[in-house]
Amino acid sequence: MNSSLSVTLDTFYTVTTVEFNEKLTEDVFFLNGEKADHTDTERVSNYLRAIRKFAKKHLFAVVRSENHVPTAAGFASSASGYAALAAAATKAIGLNLPPQELSQFARLGSGSACRSIYGGFVEWQKGVKEDGSDSFAVPILHEDDFPIAVLSVMVATNRKKVLSRAGMKRTVETSPFYQGWLDTVEHDLSELKHALELRDFTLLGEIAERNALKMHATTLGANPPFYYWQSATMEVMEAVQNIRSQGIEAYFTMDAGPNVKVLCLPEDEQKVYDQLKQIPSVKKIFTCHPGPGVTFLPTGEADVC
Repeated sequence: MNSSLSVTLDTFYTVTTVEFNEKLTEDVFFLNGEKADHTDTERVSNYLRAIRKFAKKHLFAVVRSENHVPTAAGFASSASGYAALAAAATKAIGLNLPPQELSQFARLGSGSACRSIYGGFVEWQKGVKEDGSDSFAVPILHEDDFPIAVLSVMVATNRKKVLSRAGMKRTVETSPFYQGWLDTVEHDLSELKHALELRDFTLLGEIAERNALKMHATTLGANPPFYYWQSATMEVMEAVQNIRSQGIEAYFTMDAGPNVKVLCLPEDEQKVYDQLKQIPSVKKIFTCHPGPGVTFLPTGEADVC
């Protein structure tokens, strides 16, 4: 696999509480105020099982999570969700873990969640050990060190047909394009870290856009092939290129989903926003900036952007 780099955003976050109780006979999970279905509850319970084993405590829990991230649409809801769950659950069971260990626990739920433990720009180091003990996130830049704007453009609200984990598995196992992308990742990551060191927004945007296109191309070679883009996705991408031709620096990137993240400088965000808002297929635009990682609220909840 490969190392990766992301930016934790201030607009998207999850607030989670975990209460372990010796009287419970099973885990209970509430998502956005409603009792979760069996599949989601089982997913959370499986994750808590690892924490129980590490803490040597056989206690079940009530988990309440308010997710302020569009789910399964390419806005990294699992990253925010599992980072918050890792922080809240480990603290509730009596484990006061340093950030590195917390990052490792978050990774067990969702790989990208390990980065959301920290704020700002964060690298997930893939590690080389078979047991994964050296695979965790490290902070690169604090959220205030490099001011940028990220316009998260929503073109679809429905749950994506191929979820991230299943899509990645299919791509890795069957796409002949995957190795070609993998061969370029380390170079792109090195260049991206160099761009952050120099605070070079142009280089940052160019690499992010190029790498996203290469990543999405790998899904077309999978068996069976699939893709996350919709026609509206392409409209936004083309609009960003048109904005750039006007001399305004804007670059697009995407996770595994149809929605688009547009990078620009803070002084240009309103101009970019206004042009993107004119696209009929755009449903909503979230204005985001680099934000903090895990924060423990006075009530004991874990708040993760």
